[in-house]
Amino acid sequence: MLAPTPLRSSPVAAYLHALHDRFRDLEDGEVATYIPELAKADPRWFGICIATVDGHVYEVGDSRQPFTIQSISKPFVYGLALEDRGKAAVLERIGVEPTGDAFNEISLEAGTGRPLNPMINAGAITATSLVAGRSAEDRWERMLGLFALYTGRRLTLDEAVYRSESETGHRNRAISHMLRNFDKLGDAPDRAVDLYFRQCSIQVTCHDLSLMAATLATGGTNPVTRERALQARNVDEVLSVMMTCGMYDYAGEWVYRVGFPAKSGVAGGILAVLPGQLGIGVFSPRLDARGNSVRGVAVCSALSDDFELHSLRAPRASQSVLRSRFTLKDVGSKRLRVDREREILAESGAQAVVYQVQGDLGFAGMELVTRRLTSERDEAQTLVLDLGRATEIDDPAAQLLFDLAVATGEAGRTLVLVGLDRHPRLGRFLDEARSQPGAFRLVSFDELDLALEWCEERLLHGRIPDASDGEELPLAEHSFLEGLGAPEIEHLAGLMERREFAPRSFVVRKGDAADALYLLVRGRLSVVADDPRGRLRRLATLSPGMGFGEPSLVDSATRTAFVRADRASVCWVLKSAKVHSLEASAPLLKIRLLENLLRSAARIVGRLTRETVADGF
Repeated sequence: MLAPTPLRSSPVAAYLHALHDRFRDLEDGEVATYIPELAKADPRWFGICIATVDGHVYEVGDSRQPFTIQSISKPFVYGLALEDRGKAAVLERIGVEPTGDAFNEISLEAGTGRPLNPMINAGAITATSLVAGRSAEDRWERMLGLFALYTGRRLTLDEAVYRSESETGHRNRAISHMLRNFDKLGDAPDRAVDLYFRQCSIQVTCHDLSLMAATLATGGTNPVTRERALQARNVDEVLSVMMTCGMYDYAGEWVYRVGFPAKSGVAGGILAVLPGQLGIGVFSPRLDARGNSVRGVAVCSALSDDFELHSLRAPRASQSVLRSRFTLKDVGSKRLRVDREREILAESGAQAVVYQVQGDLGFAGMELVTRRLTSERDEAQTLVLDLGRATEIDDPAAQLLFDLAVATGEAGRTLVLVGLDRHPRLGRFLDEARSQPGAFRLVSFDELDLALEWCEERLLHGRIPDASDGEELPLAEHSFLEGLGAPEIEHLAGLMERREFAPRSFVVRKGDAADALYLLVRGRLSVVADDPRGRLRRLATLSPGMGFGEPSLVDSATRTAFVRADRASVCWVLKSAKVHSLEASAPLLKIRLLENLLRSAARIVGRLTRETVADGF
């Protein structure tokens, strides 16, 4: 059964098609025959699937062809045993040491009779016997329910393969009785081995394998259904034994050459996991001498080489978490400042340093961040850490962040955190930590812009009065009218209308006709725009001596943002038509006015350029 052909426009899909073409004529190996029913498989079957951690599946070839899961079931049932019995109880009965032996070797620990690991048949039968349930059928239903969580659909038993395995599985029966002799089974030998035969005979597809792998890659949550299949605390144990024991007596070379956790099955499947990245499923029935799919091993080796996926390759995560570093001297808030305020912030802006981070923050990434922050010069008294682009912050990283907050407080510095609302677990951790005696005072903001304005206000405090609530600014002192003489200002005043706006009222709305220039002489205005989720975001805040609407003088269009009065405000409004009328009545006045507006626009462009550069682009 062939899967639908994926879009060739995707580079990943195109790569998988090329990979399939590259190995489909590889005819080494033989189809398994020791279970008679498996010998009926078509050796030409060949499918490849990659499932991402957000649930997208790339597939090529026979990706929907059913086959039996066989030994690929072992890590998942082992995970179920861990959940049912706990790690300590399972370790008493099953070890975790690789054997270097074939999958059906009787590898038991000397003196205890404990199977050396859960990936060989002896360990797998023991794990199966540890699955909790009131009866054999109850345990079987729990297994089917487990695999439904991993695949997102209910799987079925291949009756023919089950009968074939049961009729020929004498070695496995002998293993189960030997395990009973050492008191390692959690159930009677016959019931344990029968349930094991059933779990190996579950029908899956290559598509299913990729989703099962992706579920482990996400930490135990199915990336499509978002249902949890395995607790995160047990995912590490499952992936560990897959890495060291999943490919049997090829395990050492697999780690050396390919380098990520995997599990093979004698029906021709291979399942591989790239934690945090993706899941891989490959199906091709031709097996090598060790019982691994020949094409499956070749595909995984090529993926590892071509995309540098070896898990022991030195990661760049600890470096790439740092997106940008800048000071208030480089980039300020969206609140536009008068000349004197800009001068003060240019002189003292280096006292506030901003670090923006991105991606997953674990120990290595947070270690780098905390090291950079603590090594800042003494001049930097306020340290701002923007977590808005961080996708995940684990507990060790959270502990480092708490320690950083304490250290900065003890050094007389202030730590400002941005974006805690995006990381509720971190927020709860910090809330609990700061409740301890002598803990730090947490300063946090939801948005970086608000944090920057807070830092600016601290630097400006006591050095310059806030004109927003003071006397109304005379028109002659407005920056838009800079350099104009008294007669010219009087002429313009005769063309303008004075308007007052109550706090929180809209001065203009998005979509209004852009037909006037607004000169703010009292209060404070914020320019805001709605983002794709409908939330209003501040683009700029204007103080007396500033204004907006310059584009309306050269291009009659509609307003692209809202302007809202933060406080009781007063504006002088000059209609575009009145400005154009100056062409005949006072052309020199019009030229001077436009020069002032051009200077204002140049400042805005300069600020946006600095923000873009500081943002890491």
